[in-house]
Amino acid sequence: MRHLPNLIFASRWLQLPLYLGLILAQAVYVFHFWVELVHLIEAAFGSATALEKLVGSIGYRSDVPIAALNETIIMLVVLALIDVVMISNLLIMVIVGGYETFVSRMNLEGHPDQPEWLSHVNASVLKVKLATAIIGISSIHLLKTFINAGNYDVKVLMWQTIIHIAFLLSAMAIAMADRLLASSHAAQSH
Repeated sequence: MRHLPNLIFASRWLQLPLYLGLILAQAVYVFHFWVELVHLIEAAFGSATALEKLVGSIGYRSDVPIAALNETIIMLVVLALIDVVMISNLLIMVIVGGYETFVSRMNLEGHPDQPEWLSHVNASVLKVKLATAIIGISSIHLLKTFINAGNYDVKVLMWQTIIHIAFLLSAMAIAMADRLLASSHAAQSH
C-alpha cells in the first residue's frame, strides 16, 4: 500500500501521449493554413483551379459563375485562416498549460520566450483562458456563417447563434465562479 500513492502520482505521465497527439494535430492545422493561403495567393493571380478549391473549402455558392476573387470570398478565406490561427492558439494553451498544470513543470522561468500567462497558470486560469478562446473561435464561425448567410438554412443560423450565446453564458459562469472562489480563498487566508 505504501507504493500506491507513488503509482497514482506517476499516472499523470499517461497524459503525455495526449499532449504529443495535440502537437501532431497542430501540425495538421499548420499544413492546412499554408494550403489555403497558397490557394488564396494563386487565386489572386488568376488561377481558376485555386479559386475553385477556395470556393469549395469555404462552402460559398453563388447563382452566377464565379470567375474571379471577390470581396466576400476573400473575407471568408481570411476568416478561415484566422480561425485556424485561433484554434492553434487554443491548442498551445491546452498543450503548454495542461502539461505544466497536470504533468510536470517546464522550468521556463527566465526564458525570453516564456508566455506571460504561464507564470501564473493553474486549472482555474486555464479554464477561463480556454473559455475565452472558444468564444473567439465561435465568433469567427458565426461571422463566417452570417457573411455567407444566403447559403445556410435559417435553422443553422439560429442554432449557431444559440450555441454561441451558450458559450458566452458558460464563460461568464466560469469566470464568476472563479472570482467567487478566489475571493473566498483570499478571505480565508486573512
